Amino acid sequence: MNSSSSIMNSLTQLPPIEVLYEDNHCLVVNKPARVLTMGDETGEPTLFEQAKQYLKEKYNKPGNVYLGVVHRLDRPTSGVVLFARTSKAASRLSDQLRRNSMVKTYHALVEGVPTAKSGRLSHWLLKDRETNIVRAVVEGTPDSQSAVLSYRVLKTLGKKSLLEVIPETGRSHQIRVQLAEIGTPIVGDKKYGSPTLMGGKICLHAFALEFEHPTTKEQIKIEAPLPDHIS
Repeated sequence: MNSSSSIMNSLTQLPPIEVLYEDNHCLVVNKPARVLTMGDETGEPTLFEQAKQYLKEKYNKPGNVYLGVVHRLDRPTSGVVLFARTSKAASRLSDQLRRNSMVKTYHALVEGVPTAKSGRLSHWLLKDRETNIVRAVVEGTPDSQSAVLSYRVLKTLGKKSLLEVIPETGRSHQIRVQLAEIGTPIVGDKKYGSPTLMGGKICLHAFALEFEHPTTKEQIKIEAPLPDHIS
């Protein structure tokens, strides 16, 4: 079996791709929880490979299809993922990401109810690359990075709360760690203190992404509906 056939077979393990927006420069899809954005040591099928195959089949493209990864979501997280269809778009979109001019809005179902109905959280985070665990540390800790987000409670559901979260920085596991630090870990996120098991999913969803189109300069806002395990 050649590598192309092998990839095709592995992609059949994934849910059908859900395209939220598409033009000649951008492709935005809704990533299901438990699906990898990009490949890792497991060799499991990825959203990136699936998106490339989608373009290859739709436009009957021979050979390799260009697709640039602008940002990623953690494996247990669902929601909006933006890819670039040209190298120029990839460069311009990545620059927006570096300048924090993209606005990412998440919805998170958390354990408990935050003390304040809205707030701005600021922490210093340190990642252990061997264990892939991030923890909050005191300012000045070597290799730590500043992480800031704002949140507001959308509704309270018994002993759980649905929050809207807007990160101001893009640190690894930032939302997961910062919400756990105030005593409200994300439902299903055992790594950061949730007692609820959800089979590899967590109740964190990239609900909306706002960015400047790389060629038209139009402001684009894409939303992904909440998955069943959160709504």
